[in-house]
Amino acid sequence: MTLSQAQDFLAESEALHAAIADLDDAGLRQTTQFKGWTIEDVLVHLHFWNRGADLAARDAAAFQEVIGGAMTSLKETGSLRGTENATIGARGTTLRDAWIDLVRDMAPRWAEMDPKTRLIWVGPSMSARSFMTARQMETWAHGMEIFDTLGLSRRDRDRIRNIVILGVNTFGWSHQVHGLPVPDTMPKLDLTAPSGALWEFGDAAGGRITGSATDFAAVVTQTRALADTGLQVQGAVAETWMANAQCFAGPPETPPAPGTRG
Repeated sequence: MTLSQAQDFLAESEALHAAIADLDDAGLRQTTQFKGWTIEDVLVHLHFWNRGADLAARDAAAFQEVIGGAMTSLKETGSLRGTENATIGARGTTLRDAWIDLVRDMAPRWAEMDPKTRLIWVGPSMSARSFMTARQMETWAHGMEIFDTLGLSRRDRDRIRNIVILGVNTFGWSHQVHGLPVPDTMPKLDLTAPSGALWEFGDAAGGRITGSATDFAAVVTQTRALADTGLQVQGAVAETWMANAQCFAGPPETPPAPGTRG
């Protein structure tokens, strides 16, 4: 059995790499619309957690040492940025090359893993499939601010389905992390894939969300304000979900204000 999400993670990373391949050190220091991060900051973040994921599969003791330190920093300072920057020493084009080289090295190895293999992580263990989905999601989501900064339009592929499913699977979490009761029924999703296929999830008894899969992925990853997408949202449950959607772990985050991203 092949772990297809590993190939999707590789393809997502290659798409991002193609967008920044010709940038020099100064170009990689451009500031994005995400929390004042530079493109270089984004690469530090992606490279740190890609390394963490790979260590979880190869060396649990090393993983505990590196990621345990990151969690201690988070508790003490409320941020992981210090640990990420201290751990990843490369900068500029050297960092860009190290990031994509690791992706190209790890993806084929992960593709051979049993998708159900359980691996250590910062919280509960996760399956190899979930690991690769998370790495693709982070690459796609943080890639958005880079594409925005460079004035580029990204052509999505149907591999974005992995991120859509992650958004669906975190329906309950999106409510819990914001201190909201979890509704009994998830709204019906009628999403148009990049290929034109229709992807359906949920139950119309909970309301309905209609539009492009890319727009849905952008809302659940908080890379776009709902008002800046073409999603049509009907029903109180659907409206509350889209106002608080968060498919990633960590403390509750606030979606970008309308007009501030893109």
